[in-house]
Amino acid sequence: MKGRGTSILLIYTGGTIGMIENAETGALENFDFDQLRQQVPELQRFAFHIGSCSFDPPIDSSDMDPAIWARLAALIRNNYGRYDGFVVLHGTDTMAYTASALSFMLEGLGKPVILTGSQLPIGVLRTDGKENLLTSIEIAAEREGGRPMVPEVCIFFENHLMRGNRTVKVNAENFNAFRSLNYPPLAEAGIHIKYERQFIRRVAAGTPLRCHTRMATEVAVLKLFPGIREEAVAAVLGIPGLRGLVLETFGAGNAPRQPWLVSRLKAAAGGGVVVVNVTQCGAGAVEMGRYETGRQLIEAGVVCGHDSTTESALAKLMFLLGQDLPPAEVRRLMGVSIAGEITPPEA
Repeated sequence: MKGRGTSILLIYTGGTIGMIENAETGALENFDFDQLRQQVPELQRFAFHIGSCSFDPPIDSSDMDPAIWARLAALIRNNYGRYDGFVVLHGTDTMAYTASALSFMLEGLGKPVILTGSQLPIGVLRTDGKENLLTSIEIAAEREGGRPMVPEVCIFFENHLMRGNRTVKVNAENFNAFRSLNYPPLAEAGIHIKYERQFIRRVAAGTPLRCHTRMATEVAVLKLFPGIREEAVAAVLGIPGLRGLVLETFGAGNAPRQPWLVSRLKAAAGGGVVVVNVTQCGAGAVEMGRYETGRQLIEAGVVCGHDSTTESALAKLMFLLGQDLPPAEVRRLMGVSIAGEITPPEA
């Protein structure tokens, strides 16, 4: 149920959804919210208030970084008391990174923050943007028993509402651009929007919002591949000031049995670098104790990332390291679900 007193803040950061084709040049150009209302007259049919604000200039999703995440998180914090939910229009390329980061930065979140976008500009005849936008607003405004239906950071795309820190972009062309491969969708939009209440994460009533805007950038991602050379690994591990590394391994968390690899990872971990093991596979989890090729990483001090996505593991590392926690505590928390981002084995 959506009350008439409900207010939703629409935040345009940039991306394809907020572009329109220049009739003379054919180039895509950003447009403002007055033009958005012209392109989507259905917005006037909502019985609740929709406020809007936009980044000026708009940010291409390829240019997203922790400083912009901090601006976005602060914008939500500063408007938290005035609005019942938030819809963030965002480019698709880095949307999963932003959603993951916000899930950690907005601690104690009790209201919906729905990120959405489109593969085609909203002014194009066959655009997916209009449906994504309208449904995201409807979900953000949905309440049950006087409380928000989905009080967490999510991505809505092509009929599916997904937990933001479980989501990855899987397609650069089709409308079904995002998937949550290790966690069920929170809702599916058909004739009706069907919510999967048992999968939705909620904080205790009255929990205050704490906004964290410090994110460490002394991190890196290293993807293993057959034939990887020691020089390549040494170059990444030798980055000055490196504090965290997401290690993308094979299958259930396996790595080549090269003594130099284990030695360098062990030295890095011993020097305070938090190394987190995630699988290169789209679905499934890391189980480093299953094979010898994984157990060697345990001995090197590598932390199990369980079923985390690379995007989520990286954002979580940036968040935890930004709190200036000791490496041992960061390692511990990387194995604990703090925003629904992983499913530990015991769960």
